Amino acid sequence: MIVQDHPFFCNMPEDMRYYRPLEFPEGFIEKSMVFIIPDRLRKFRRHLWHVRRNPGDEAIYMPLFRVQCILPNDAAPAGLKGPLDVYPFYARTTKTRNKALDYYLLFLFRDRLSYQRCKQLIEEH
Repeated sequence: MIVQDHPFFCNMPEDMRYYRPLEFPEGFIEKSMVFIIPDRLRKFRRHLWHVRRNPGDEAIYMPLFRVQCILPNDAAPAGLKGPLDVYPFYARTTKTRNKALDYYLLFLFRDRLSYQRCKQLIEEH
């Protein structure tokens, strides 16, 4: 996988959780979700992005928007249910009638040092 303008990326940790609305609105459901980032990753919460695959044959992904994150000790967002486990929710592929939609949540980095530190903290769980 290649992410445009970001040479390094990490997947979400398994202990990440989220809040969701009772009914998802139209469009990107992640815009209505609030993700609970583990405390050990608090310095990297601004690096969590929603990305999508560009149309075409090449597997190049582009960042769409930064994900809204809180820490475990922060107050629960009003009007949302949860916290819920990220997996298996993100283990399924989203599909339309005729094709799979290729979207991910990733920690994106432009420098190797931040990427390596985040990766190490994700693997510590």
